[in-house]
Amino acid sequence: MRHRGSAVLIKDHEVALIKRIKDGCTYYVFPGGGIESSETPEEATIREAYEELGVRITIIDDFGRAYFNGIQYFYLAEIRDGVFGTGKGLEYTDKSRGVYEPIWVNISRLASLYVRPKEMAKKIHRLFN
Repeated sequence: MRHRGSAVLIKDHEVALIKRIKDGCTYYVFPGGGIESSETPEEATIREAYEELGVRITIIDDFGRAYFNGIQYFYLAEIRDGVFGTGKGLEYTDKSRGVYEPIWVNISRLASLYVRPKEMAKKIHRLFN
């Protein structure tokens, strides 16, 4: 079981997601990843946003929790600097992990996509749509 930190980035009525294609399955996740032993969930979220998206973020607020193979911490955040889509994390170099594609998705489309975890997609849809 590994706890994770994830960023909820909203801009111009869109949310940042990672499109994943693995083992023939296409789904979407929020940018984020495992919390290292020396990190807080917020620190992991900031680090993972840079590794996966190529952007530096500022945490604005706690957005909630989800439970799946550990606790997933979600933080509403905003981009401070960097270029979205220029991440250089291990997910982009280790092809055995499948395809990772950072994208912006219109919030109105969240209900029709396979987003993990679904409860966070529903919460965003409800609050920002």
